[in-house]
Amino acid sequence: MSIKTLLEQRVRAAMQAAEIPDNCPANITISTRPEFGDFQANGAMGAAKKLKTNPRELAQKILEHLDLSGIADNIEIAGPGFINIHLSHSFLGEQLQKQSDQPLGRSEVEEKTIVVDYSSPNLAKEMHVGHLRSTIIGDAVARTLEYLGHNVIRQNHMGDWGTQFGMLIAELEEQLGEGEQADLALGDLEVFYQQSKKHFDEDSGFAEKARDYVVKLQSGDNHCLTLWKQFINTSVAHSEAIYRDLNVTLQHTDIKPESAYNDDLAKVINDLKQQQLIVEDQGAQVAFLEELADKKGNPSPVIVQKSGGGYLYATTDLAALRYRSGVLNADRVLYFIDARQSLHMKQVFTLAKKAGFVNESILLEHHPFGTMMGKDGKPFKTRSGGTVKLTDLLKESVERASKLVAEKNPAASDEDIAGIAQKVGIGAVKYADLSKTRTNDYIFDWDTMLSFEGNTAPYLQYAYTRIISIFRKAELDVSTFKGNINITETKEKALALKLVQFGEILQQVADEAYPHILCNYLYEIASAYMAFYEQCPILKANIKQEIKESRLALSLIVADTLAKGLELLGIEIMEKM
Repeated sequence: MSIKTLLEQRVRAAMQAAEIPDNCPANITISTRPEFGDFQANGAMGAAKKLKTNPRELAQKILEHLDLSGIADNIEIAGPGFINIHLSHSFLGEQLQKQSDQPLGRSEVEEKTIVVDYSSPNLAKEMHVGHLRSTIIGDAVARTLEYLGHNVIRQNHMGDWGTQFGMLIAELEEQLGEGEQADLALGDLEVFYQQSKKHFDEDSGFAEKARDYVVKLQSGDNHCLTLWKQFINTSVAHSEAIYRDLNVTLQHTDIKPESAYNDDLAKVINDLKQQQLIVEDQGAQVAFLEELADKKGNPSPVIVQKSGGGYLYATTDLAALRYRSGVLNADRVLYFIDARQSLHMKQVFTLAKKAGFVNESILLEHHPFGTMMGKDGKPFKTRSGGTVKLTDLLKESVERASKLVAEKNPAASDEDIAGIAQKVGIGAVKYADLSKTRTNDYIFDWDTMLSFEGNTAPYLQYAYTRIISIFRKAELDVSTFKGNINITETKEKALALKLVQFGEILQQVADEAYPHILCNYLYEIASAYMAFYEQCPILKANIKQEIKESRLALSLIVADTLAKGLELLGIEIMEKM
């Protein structure tokens, strides 16, 4: 149980004893300044307003019934009715001791089955920077939910179906006919796509064959399916290589592509027809959703089948939702798809619920995100204005990190530099993104993200290695070290107060799907540790043994918290930099 939850229970009990109605919350917040205590109970103001009484007098009544013995060493009323709670040093030390003896930040939760839909590249093309945010934000949230004890099912809804694949397999067929190997022909997917598109635009015979191949592919033609599988396998291998470089947890078994739902699409249309949720409009099958009507009262149209009989993203997404609810038995489904798809997701969620494709209690959540921008304030592009391949971006980051690491460690071996640079370079790209509020656009800046100062991955990675170096200097093994925590100094208490919030921070990330909350917290921990380290010597000769052990124990919890927090963000640490 978190300290905040414990205080809420105690204050709420005192409010009940003071005959304050149950619908009045305790309103516990973390104090913004040390002189206001460590926590504040602000419920007296809201309750006084409802009861039409004096808030300070009501706060006094709450205080008379409030039992925080063994928890706080000072409780006081301030201002119009704030109750300032100063936690005792011994209580904080006990809480940290408990925290070090069990998985950090974890408490008992009611296990839920949670489907996380993220990354979802279009296999017609190579992954580019536009796929970065969905991939790493979704992965950080999936890792956090899993760590907290939920049954997390990752779903990589890869785009492997549709009209463009007729063009691509027709191009592959021609190149294979000229003696080219499939893996060589598809060595650069972007170039291959551009070649096939040029061929399609300039050669009417090829365009006709491509259109014919779409129909054959969707009808199950063996020749077209064989070509399609060759293309898909190579394209998937490109994506999985990037996942490995990015240290993302998506596996091959997590792939549930658009084509996986083909057999259910006609059934989706039939079920919608039977429930009279769709009508024919200009030859197409369309649902008109009154629930999403515009300001003029016009219902929101959702085309689920084209006039020629073809299906759309909405059809596949409805089938996917039916599978996730009915087969995977999901309690909650999280979609990490960019903000431009917000209306589409609202339409799919609304129609799926109306049609009974999902359980009534299921939580359907679209978690949109902004765009990575260049310094010019426009979407991030190459110098020539083209799309930046994700693999090229990661390679450049590692190269830049390698130069920085070599400058800082001129005596290091090439092998050590390469290992550190991989972790620093990839971590820098991921953290620069994850540390920004998900829904905002952000400016991509090499110098900022690779800096060893400020709220960056290199700074946090270095903060971890610095603590490990203290244990090395003391000739102590971090895996076996145990020490009793005894908080006496102001900076020790400030650090301890931050550390005991780890569980609440993880729960907030799990609830709201905002990884930047964890990033900011880890930066605050690292900053609080630096302030503690400057004010509270650890290995100096005149430090008493029990104080030394206490501060080492506190340092170890900081290291463990940084390590676990970065791990949940998908960022690797190292013992030396």
